[in-house]
Amino acid sequence: MPRVLLLATTTGYQTRAFGDAAGRLGVDLVFATDRCQVLDDPWRDGAIAIRFHDEVASVRKILAAGRARAIDGVLVVGDRPTVIGARVLEALGLPGHSPSAAAIARNKERTRGRLLEAGLPAPWFTTTPIAADPARLATEVPFPCVIKPLALSGSRGVMRADDPEAFTAAFRRLRALLRSPELRAERTGAHERALIESFVSGREYAVEGLMHHGDLQVLAIFDKPDPLDGPFFEETIYVTPSAAPGEEQRAIREAVAAAARAIGLSHGPVHAECRVSRTDGAGAPRVVVLEAAARPIGGLCARALEFVNARGARIALEELLLRHALGESPAGWTRAPGASGVMMMPIPRRGIFRRASGIDDARAVPGITDVRVTAKPDQRLVPLPEGASYLGFVFARAASAPATVEALRCAHARLRFDVDVEVPIVGTTA
Repeated sequence: MPRVLLLATTTGYQTRAFGDAAGRLGVDLVFATDRCQVLDDPWRDGAIAIRFHDEVASVRKILAAGRARAIDGVLVVGDRPTVIGARVLEALGLPGHSPSAAAIARNKERTRGRLLEAGLPAPWFTTTPIAADPARLATEVPFPCVIKPLALSGSRGVMRADDPEAFTAAFRRLRALLRSPELRAERTGAHERALIESFVSGREYAVEGLMHHGDLQVLAIFDKPDPLDGPFFEETIYVTPSAAPGEEQRAIREAVAAAARAIGLSHGPVHAECRVSRTDGAGAPRVVVLEAAARPIGGLCARALEFVNARGARIALEELLLRHALGESPAGWTRAPGASGVMMMPIPRRGIFRRASGIDDARAVPGITDVRVTAKPDQRLVPLPEGASYLGFVFARAASAPATVEALRCAHARLRFDVDVEVPIVGTTA
């Protein structure tokens, strides 16, 4: 039985989907997760307990584990363990993104620098310690600008500022987030600095792809029909196939491939985000790649993708990724016909989640394939820019992208969420 190592967070949405795909393929899936090693396998998955902040020790522990001695492939879910996964692949002599490329892709400052060195379009940017004086910085940056953490994903901590007052408030808000106990526990120096860059106008797209020995196969281009112009950048709907003109889609594919090469990504999943505008004199699309991560799409969003081959077999993205990790070329698989999409249900306000209703009504909307509420009763909800999760996901398939988007919006409108106001804890003295 072939064996694949999957590195993931203990709370990742995707681990069960990969487990199901591995079962269908007859693959032995070995987990390595960031958890306390003294606990006696609380999730009953036999995972290797590692620490994402200690890459050298984590790689050593994975290689020393008995079940890891015959690893045939490695997959990574999420940004934090990408370098560990690359180091394991390198140690085992298996093809994959190099550790240096994975490290560049995980850091927004290093990514911007590498893209500029390659002569690719990039916004003006600078970085600064989070301890810096935002009032002084506000006199030195162009507006509108965007303030970002260097190493968080999912638009967490990303804010737009149009004037010095908004900039100062946003910078202090990002500083508070990066100094929170949760992020301090990650023990990364990247959280000591912030990225400031000029705002890039235009439509935003997501690209899902696989690098296969240096060549990029684009699996899907996702439109993001809701505008992402700030002040926060909460993503809601992804839909594919893209409605962008063919010339624009070609430019997106070429730009993402060029960005991946510039970063050094060579073999494995790539998830990219880009913005497209028409600002040059010739009217050609200008593609600015904002991110090219060494990982697949996050959350449960992978459920929006299915692939078929010439024999009519249909598989999920997780199965395609497992096949690729075991050496199979993705060239024989193409995105399934028709349109598909996912809505990441936004958190309406800060508070304590109690319950969701209207789920059956939402599932009854034509085109809806599933509604998954992932928030748990009594869970504390925090919206962006501080938050790191969604209420859940809605999935749809239809004959066209517009019909898919309409189904997602209609289903979401039928859902109701009870969120209680969070009552602060007031300290007492004896």
